[in-house]
Amino acid sequence: AAIAATRRDGASVTFGDFTTAIERIVAGIEKKSRVLSEGERRRVAYHEMGHGLVAANLPGVDPVQKVSIIPRGVGALGYTMQRPTEDRFLLAASELKNRIVVLMGGRAAEDLIFDGDVSTGAADDLQKATDIAIEMVTRYGMDSGLGERTYTRPAQAFLAVPQTRAFEASQATEREIDLAVREIVEAARVRAKDILAGQRSDLDTGAEMLLTRETLTAEEFAPLQRGQHLSGHLTAGAAGEWR
Repeated sequence: AAIAATRRDGASVTFGDFTTAIERIVAGIEKKSRVLSEGERRRVAYHEMGHGLVAANLPGVDPVQKVSIIPRGVGALGYTMQRPTEDRFLLAASELKNRIVVLMGGRAAEDLIFDGDVSTGAADDLQKATDIAIEMVTRYGMDSGLGERTYTRPAQAFLAVPQTRAFEASQATEREIDLAVREIVEAARVRAKDILAGQRSDLDTGAEMLLTRETLTAEEFAPLQRGQHLSGHLTAGAAGEWR
């Protein structure tokens, strides 16, 4: 934040400098030299707005702070930033499922807008969603079909090298794990698409505003604020970067 203040010749560090610093650390350096075609920019805009609107329509997830289609880092062509409002030490199964729904918001937006012609942009989102679902099923005992037990081996903390995931389960049970994980992620995608179908007008408007402004805060676009459109049947952290 101090470096950001110095670069703008500021006399003191402001809240905006801290925001700039967080974005730099989380999403990487802005890459405005990375020129996208109009078709790609439109797809990224809908993808990121999908994340933002889904997050705004679900309880128990971090509120949206900003949505942007400015490329950052090595491969991110856009990002959705959420800001936690409190320290959390425990997460309920419903909250983990909602995080997966938010992660699937970008893919769901593409599916909805481009008639199922989805792109490679959700690769990072899919990886994060799958990892959460696997932890739910194999570590936290959150699948009724597989029972109240774990299926993963304890991590060997003294080893410095990454370890491949191994399940303590029979081949038949491993298949059940695969099916349970797929069911969680697919249910999240369907839920995200349902939310966005109900918010289609906001999705179109938000994407068009992103194409014009490149960055939108929740204050600048009211539908990104939590609770604006919550309803009984629409009940997911960081949203995935576009890669």
